Amino acid sequence: MSKQKPLTVRPPGQLTTGITLLAILVFVVNGGAVLSLAFTRAQQGTPLDRGLAVALLLNIALILLGWRRQRALAAQLRVAETRALVAGQDALTGLLARRAFGEAGAALIAQMRARNRMAALVLIEVDRVKRVNELHGHAVGDALVKALAAAITEASPHGAPVARLSGTEFACLLPVEPSYPETVDRFAERLTALLAEPFQVEGRPLQVDAAIGISRSDAAGWQVDSLLRCAGIALAAAKRSDGAPIMWFETAMARELEARNSVERALRIAIPRHDIVPYFEPQIDLASGALTGFEALARWERPHQPALTPDRFIPVAEESGLIEALSLSVMHQALAQARDWDAGLILSVNLAPAQLKDAWLAQKIVKLLTETGFPAARLQLELTEAALIDNLALAQSTLTSLKQQGVALVLDDFGTGYSSLSHLRALPLDRLKIDCGFVGSLNDSSDSASVVNAILRLAESLNLPVIAEGVHDAAIAERLKAMGCARAQGHLYGQPQTAAATRALLAERRLLRGAVPPAAPRAAAG
Repeated sequence: MSKQKPLTVRPPGQLTTGITLLAILVFVVNGGAVLSLAFTRAQQGTPLDRGLAVALLLNIALILLGWRRQRALAAQLRVAETRALVAGQDALTGLLARRAFGEAGAALIAQMRARNRMAALVLIEVDRVKRVNELHGHAVGDALVKALAAAITEASPHGAPVARLSGTEFACLLPVEPSYPETVDRFAERLTALLAEPFQVEGRPLQVDAAIGISRSDAAGWQVDSLLRCAGIALAAAKRSDGAPIMWFETAMARELEARNSVERALRIAIPRHDIVPYFEPQIDLASGALTGFEALARWERPHQPALTPDRFIPVAEESGLIEALSLSVMHQALAQARDWDAGLILSVNLAPAQLKDAWLAQKIVKLLTETGFPAARLQLELTEAALIDNLALAQSTLTSLKQQGVALVLDDFGTGYSSLSHLRALPLDRLKIDCGFVGSLNDSSDSASVVNAILRLAESLNLPVIAEGVHDAAIAERLKAMGCARAQGHLYGQPQTAAATRALLAERRLLRGAVPPAAPRAAAG
C-alpha cells in the first residue's frame, strides 16, 4: 500500500466563473432597458424593429446561460465533494476517513492473522489546535492540521493505514511481529518527539501537545472497532497521567473506566439531591489555642453503599465538568449551616481550579451569601496555585471582585510547585496555607523544615499570616508555633465532622448564637 495522496477538490475555473458573471452583468446593465422598451412598443402597437428583437433575444439568452452555468457550478462542486466522500478521504488532509480506515484496517488485520502476526493501533490526540484557531484564525489552524497529518504520515511505516478520525485525532494501524513488540514503542516515541517540535506554519512557530494510546490485537481483539475502543481507553489514561504521554491498553483500564463512569452517573444524581455534604474541620490559633473557624470539606453520604472518599469522586467531577455544581452545592449548604455560628468564627471553603475560569463566579458566590444571609467578612475562600496557571488575568479580576465584597482569600498548598512571587503580588491574598506534605514531615525531614521556614519568612515579609494543615501531633504544633506560624488544622485538633456534630461542639462551647439554621434543601425522594 503506498502513501496516501490527498484528493484535491478544485473549484470551477476562472473562465467558467467569468462567463457566468458577464452574463449576469450584461443583463443587469442592458436587459432591463431592452425589456422596458419592448413592452412600451407593444402597448403602443408599434412593431419591433429587427435590432430591438435581436437585443431582446440576446438578453433572454444571456439570462438562460447565466442560470444554466450557475446550476453547472453547483453540480460540479457537489460531484467533487461526493468523489472525496466516496474515496473515503478526509477533505482537509487527504488521510483516510473513519470508514475507509476501518476497511483498510480490516484488510491489514486479515493479512496479519494469516501470517501469524499481530496488529497494533496507535491513537494520537493533539492538543492546543483550538487555541491556535482562537489566536490566529481557522486558516492557520487548518494549515497546522495539514502539517500534523503530513508529519504523522511521514513517520508511519510504509503501507500502514493512517487516518484522521476527528478534528485533532489521528490513528495508525501497524503490523507487529510477536517477537519484536518494541517496534511499536519506538514508533510511538519517535512520533511523540516529532510532534513535540514546533511546527512552522505561515511563518509562525506553533507548539502542540500530543498523547498516544496503543492497543494490540492479542489483548483488544481482531476488530478495528475494538482496537479503536481500547486505544481510546489507553489514550484517556495517558491524558490523565503526569508525564506519561504514551500508554498501552491493559484490561484493568477498562475496569477503571467503567468504575469512573459509574461514579459520574451517581454524581449526576447525588449533586442535585445534596447527598454530597460539608463536613467541618477545626482551625485553631497556635498562640492561644482558641478555635478560629472551620474548613468545609465535601463528603459523600451513601448509607447503604460503599463509601467513596473525595480522592475518588472529586477528580471524576473535575473531568466530567460537574465540579462547579458540586462546589457551589457544598458551599451553599455550608453557608446555611454556619450562619448562626459565633461572629468570630471563620468558614473556609475550597474553590476548584475550573471555577476560576468562570467569569461569573464572583456573582454566583455573592448570590449564595445573599440567599443564606451569611456575612461576606466571615467567608474565607481557598484556591490552589495550579488554578492560577491557565488564566491569571481572569482569576485576578474575579478574586479582586470578591475581595471588594469583604471575602478573605487564601492561597492553598503553597510551595508545591506552581508558586511565584508574581502571583503573590498580583492577587489580593490574605493568608497562605502550607501543604500538609511539608507539615507532616516537619520534625523528620530537614528539607521539609527548610521549606516551611522559608515560606514563613516570605509570608512575614509580605505581611501574610500562615495556616499549616496536617498537624497530627503536639510536637509539630510546638515547632510551628516556635517558627512563627499563626494558625493550624489537622487531626490533633479534631477530625472533619458532620454539621450536627459540629453544632454540638459549638453549643458545648457556647459559640452558637441561638438561631437554628434552615435544613439544607433536599430533593423529594423519587
